[in-house]
Amino acid sequence: MKTAEKNLRPFLISKDEQGRFRLTVRETRYNSQGYPLVTATLQDEIFPTAAIAKAHARDEFGAEAGQYATK
Repeated sequence: MKTAEKNLRPFLISKDEQGRFRLTVRETRYNSQGYPLVTATLQDEIFPTAAIAKAHARDEFGAEAGQYATK
């Protein structure tokens, strides 16, 4: 597994221009040559804080500590 592949966390929490937070769920699959194929899906929900976005990811998608990235 390459370094870039290991560092990709499945949950991205980003802050928009209005200070609200959005959650993107990323899924990584591998083709027959072992090349990672990443699908990123921005969730519809908008959160007032990053902590609430993390709690949503944990409750809805089974996220665990260390699986979050921020932008």
